[in-house]
Amino acid sequence: MKIVILDGYTENPGDLSWSELEKLGEVTVYDRTSYTENPIIAQRIGDAEIVITNKTPISKETMDKCPNLKMIAFLATGYNVADYEYAKTKGIPVVNVPTYGTQIVGQYAVGLLLEICSHYGHHDQTVKEGKWADNQDWCYWDYPMIELYGKTAGVVGLGRIGQATAKILNAMDMKVLAYDAFQSEAGKKLAEYVELDELLAKSDVIFLHCPLFPSTEGMINKESIAKMKDGVIIINNSRGQLVVEQDLADALNCGKVYAAGLDVVSTEPIRKDNPLLGAKNCLITPHISWAAQASRQRIMDITVANVKAFVDGAPMNVVNK
Repeated sequence: MKIVILDGYTENPGDLSWSELEKLGEVTVYDRTSYTENPIIAQRIGDAEIVITNKTPISKETMDKCPNLKMIAFLATGYNVADYEYAKTKGIPVVNVPTYGTQIVGQYAVGLLLEICSHYGHHDQTVKEGKWADNQDWCYWDYPMIELYGKTAGVVGLGRIGQATAKILNAMDMKVLAYDAFQSEAGKKLAEYVELDELLAKSDVIFLHCPLFPSTEGMINKESIAKMKDGVIIINNSRGQLVVEQDLADALNCGKVYAAGLDVVSTEPIRKDNPLLGAKNCLITPHISWAAQASRQRIMDITVANVKAFVDGAPMNVVNK
């Protein structure tokens, strides 16, 4: 069994091991291949039976050039960069890693909020630059300090990650509202379900934890922002395409939105002309909510299990049944 990993570096920059996968076949690992359609993708897959990818696309054309291909495995939950419907017609199962980073992504979302409220990194830097040592007062702050106790958080998408975030917000004594097309008993224990417009109107902080669908693409736009409280904070470490970025930048620059904490943008890596790069009070990190070593190890373990299940004739976590 030949196995090719097209873009393994972000999953394993050297602190994990491919050894368990190597027990299942002849493994070739490429750190990076291409994030756009490119003939090199099919060249590197060659006659391999299994291709493992994260963000390198697997198109109809690539599959047609690789007649020996029998399974596509993703080192991620998202699988939209593969033509999974065409793979289905060829009898090629596409498998993913459905649950691996629930807790760390929820933790990271709240971490973005806490940084916005207290600017830890900025104040650490000013101390090391000598500002505290030279200060005539015993303390100082360069930004307003925001207390979250008693404020209202709105969670858009109360699935596994939304619930993980809500648990932390409850522990901080925040009132939690939620909007989700599918309500659950577990969700009702953590938040009050409301309609989206009510959540937008009442929330001091809004977390985006919903999937990217045609119905959610661009859901944060000038019309929805107009329904929000003045001075709202928006946190997004779900999908960048949920936000119309120019509209959010405009709202930040005029003060309608006080701040945004983002770990995702519409095009990644971020384009140099992204309007959010120059927006006021906009904290942007490079899509790393998922990247703790523990969560990447879970990706590795589940991917190995996915490959083993396929080899044993019982594929699991198939997204194109």
